[in-house]
Amino acid sequence: MLAGLTGKPIAMTGRLGSGPALGPKTAQSSDMPSILFVCTANICRSPMAEAIFKAKLAEWGPEAARAFSTVASAGVNADPRGGPIDARAAAALQRKGYEVARKWRSRRFDIEADFNRYDHVLVMEEDHLAALRRKAGAERAAKAQLLLNFAPGLQGREVPDPYFGPATGFDAVIELIEQAVGGLGAAWREGRLAGR
Repeated sequence: MLAGLTGKPIAMTGRLGSGPALGPKTAQSSDMPSILFVCTANICRSPMAEAIFKAKLAEWGPEAARAFSTVASAGVNADPRGGPIDARAAAALQRKGYEVARKWRSRRFDIEADFNRYDHVLVMEEDHLAALRRKAGAERAAKAQLLLNFAPGLQGREVPDPYFGPATGFDAVIELIEQAVGGLGAAWREGRLAGR
């Protein structure tokens, strides 16, 4: 259970950290796109994007669920011990009908493993791109880009960090992520979101 804004516990169930789009890449799934959402600590924006994307996969039908081999999230500066999603992020997701698996834990971006495993690394802000380029080099980090590049009319913009603001900031972040996820779905349907 997570503590809500009022200090009362919130029971979280469902999809984030589970679902049909999880699992290691295999020879059979190597042509399916894999997506990693990245933010700073992997407790607000990137797990929200992961939950929203997984929910939309179910809405897009069984073909979409089969098309994405792996969908996950990480943080460039996440606590190496892992932790739960921020209670305000979980509450905002719950208000919009999205679910978070009870066992979901944050994790730090792994330069070697994650750039090898994921076809699309979608970051929330320019600082994340810069951090990945510093750690991995420009060539390896070329598969990373801003998530909002997929949101019509918002290309080149950042998803703001709601952590130090009011709860309404989390709702605004969800709206931006939903626009980007819609654009990701369109890119996939149009064949512009390929795997390896």
